[in-house]
Amino acid sequence: MRRGRAAAQRGAAVVDFVLVLVVLVPLFLGLLQLALVLHVRNTLTAAASEGARYAATADQPVGAGAVRTREQIAGALAARFARGVSARTASVRGAPGVEVDVVAQVPPLGLWGPAVTLHVSGHAVEEQVP
Repeated sequence: MRRGRAAAQRGAAVVDFVLVLVVLVPLFLGLLQLALVLHVRNTLTAAASEGARYAATADQPVGAGAVRTREQIAGALAARFARGVSARTASVRGAPGVEVDVVAQVPPLGLWGPAVTLHVSGHAVEEQVP
């Protein structure tokens, strides 16, 4: 009786392993993709804010903020994320300021799925020379 039951269970571990992997691998890849998107978004936001602050200092042109943002992104992530950087003058709560916009696409980790498009911006009030 014991031999018959053991023979019937042969190969069941492989089937169980495959069934568990079918659920765990997509879950793991989804969590990894979420972590990547959040990391890239936070880094782009920090770089845009830094570029806006840099461009808002006295005697700096607005375009310097875009250059500074591109440098920050290329140093922290990769230069391909810095392709969609633009800077312009803007009103920040009624005060003259600078706005730096960044548009980037985060590629999917898995073999399928669309890329995630991120649009972030940083603002800073212009420094006034007395």
